[in-house]
Amino acid sequence: MIFVSMFLLFILTIKIKEVKLMIEVELRTFINKDKYEELLKFYSGKNIEIKKEKQITTYFKGDKDFRLMVTPDYCQLWLKDGEIHDDAREEVVVKLEKSYKESLVTMLHKLGYEEEIKWYRVRNSFTDNNIYITIDYTHGYGYILEMEKQVEKEEDIESAKTKLQKVFENLNIELTEKKEFKEKYEDYKINWNEYTQNIDEEQFVS
Repeated sequence: MIFVSMFLLFILTIKIKEVKLMIEVELRTFINKDKYEELLKFYSGKNIEIKKEKQITTYFKGDKDFRLMVTPDYCQLWLKDGEIHDDAREEVVVKLEKSYKESLVTMLHKLGYEEEIKWYRVRNSFTDNNIYITIDYTHGYGYILEMEKQVEKEEDIESAKTKLQKVFENLNIELTEKKEFKEKYEDYKINWNEYTQNIDEEQFVS
C-alpha cells in the first residue's frame, strides 16, 4: 500500500499530458511485408495523414497488464483489464512528457516492477471514418494491421466490433485466429531477447 501511494504521489506531482479511461474494442491480423506496403500506399492515396512513430513498450510481470511505452516525444503508462488478445478491454492511459522517463523507470524498479517483455515497434497510425488504424512492424514479431474503436459503455462493444469487421471485409483481409496470436506471443515472450539483441534502445527512440 505504501509503494502504491508513493507511485500515485509521483504521478500527481508531475506534468501529466493526458489521462483516459475507455473500453477499447480492437481487431487485428498478421499481414506480410507486401500487404504492409500496399496498405500504407492505399491509405496515403486517400490523403490521410499517417503518423510514423518508433515505440519501445515494456510489459511488466504481475497479475495485471501494466505497460510503459517510450517514444521519441513522450512516455505512456497503460493499465488494461481482461486478457491479452481479447477483442474488448477497459484501459487506463496516462501520457507523460519524455523528460520524466528516467525518473519514472527508476521509480517503477524501486516499487518492484520487473520487466517481462520489450517490444520494438515502428507504428504507422491514423484515423479513417472514426476508426483508429495502426499498421505496424515489430522487430522479431512481424507485421500487424489493427483497427480500434473506443466506447464508453459495454452495450456498445458488439456494434463497434461489427463496424471493424466490415472494414476488414472491404479490404479483403482475413482476421488471424486468436490461437495463432497466442502461439506467436508465447514464442516472443520466451525469445524476445534473442530476436532484438542487435537493437540499440537509445538510438531506436532518439
